Amino acid sequence: MSGTMCPELMNMEVEFSAQNGSKQEKQLSSSQRRYYSFCRRKSFAAFVASKRDFSVEGGNLCWSCCGQTYNEHTAIHKHVARTHNAEIQQLTQVEYERLLNQLEEEPETQQRSKEEKKKSDEVDISMWIPDISHVSEEQLTSGPGKVLLYYHYCQLEDPHVMCAWQKALCQKLQLTGKVRVATEGINGTVGGTIVSTDIYMEAMRSHPVFKMKKEDFKSSDGGAECFTDLKVGVYKEIVPMGVDPDVVSYQLAGVHLEPEEFHKEVEALLAKGDSCSDTILLDCRNFYESKIGQFTRCLAPDIRKFSYFPDYVDQNLELFRDKKVLMYCTGGIRCERGSAYLRSKDVCKEVYQLKGGIHKYLEHFPEGYYRGKLFVFDERYAISSNSDIISDCRYCGSPWDRYQLCSTQSCCQLVLSCPRCRQDALTACCPTCQTKERTQHEGTNHKEECECTSGRPRIPQDV
Repeated sequence: MSGTMCPELMNMEVEFSAQNGSKQEKQLSSSQRRYYSFCRRKSFAAFVASKRDFSVEGGNLCWSCCGQTYNEHTAIHKHVARTHNAEIQQLTQVEYERLLNQLEEEPETQQRSKEEKKKSDEVDISMWIPDISHVSEEQLTSGPGKVLLYYHYCQLEDPHVMCAWQKALCQKLQLTGKVRVATEGINGTVGGTIVSTDIYMEAMRSHPVFKMKKEDFKSSDGGAECFTDLKVGVYKEIVPMGVDPDVVSYQLAGVHLEPEEFHKEVEALLAKGDSCSDTILLDCRNFYESKIGQFTRCLAPDIRKFSYFPDYVDQNLELFRDKKVLMYCTGGIRCERGSAYLRSKDVCKEVYQLKGGIHKYLEHFPEGYYRGKLFVFDERYAISSNSDIISDCRYCGSPWDRYQLCSTQSCCQLVLSCPRCRQDALTACCPTCQTKERTQHEGTNHKEECECTSGRPRIPQDV
């Protein structure tokens, strides 16, 4: 009873709270609005429950807040709705972010019929596993290594079969990393020795469904140590944009430009200078990626994850109206869906995308128009091809571009803190987390709240 409230009161008080204005919710799609509403109700109930006063004798329900005592549900609910709306919104934001992360990272749990499972089990995946009897265990576990990045859009009738094959293949080759499989294709980044990654590429290229080419793979120095483990799963999308692939398909993507063609386009854009107002060079990555490396004179939206990109487009449509758009991302996959979504709005004059992404561009132009580091989603955090440092230390402002995780427990934010500041124990992502870290050592529990998330507009307005 203490942790819940009756539906009538919940509706009344949360609706009152909503009237006081969450611009956040107005920017959401209908499906996301339902998730946000659920998180708001949950946060409201949890906040009320935290005010329960158990010191009252006789077992009577009682709540204490702001120096006052409340003996009725309606009274405490009205007080919370009217007085603590800001706290409720902050708690809701934290819960909403946690829910989105869970939905994006968890594989699909859709129920398959016995017939479907039986059909998948009957497929012999061993015929797609290469014979490596001539390869020693040492060659698979020791020596120079690589990290591969790739994706391939195609129609997969049974992604669960492909998932099983990928797990077996990666385990046999001692690879780590993450592979996403869906009915729309496959997307992966794996690390291992040069021998094991070469065998993996050959297996992908010879598979009758994928038939990938060597240039479809991007590689960089690394190895199995760049990932903590191996994760292979079936998902709704091979890159989490949050839009049903059946509604906005990769087949609607913009025109692909080879690195040489893209380089010429950027060169022409820069040559025109401020007089060029009909072209936008659009970085469709997250803010922490573009912060440490980007193309000169690009538009880099201040968004935290790619699933916010569709809402960013919707909120800034006039920015793209009648414009020529040159899009880029790390390896090209986000541009496939991102350019398709932008084109579906029918406002741009032309939409182009960098084939192979920044990764391929840097192979051709290591000292080109992309400056700074290239962020990667593994333990390395970044790779480089030029010596430029375009970002600063969070605390002292000196040039610094090497990310580390916030030192506060449970916080997953990345922080740029130079060696001198880290020596001074400035290792958290913001002052709030820095304070939390000290109090946590003293044994005090704090809610997971952070300036990096609560103070950042979910969808920036760049129009």
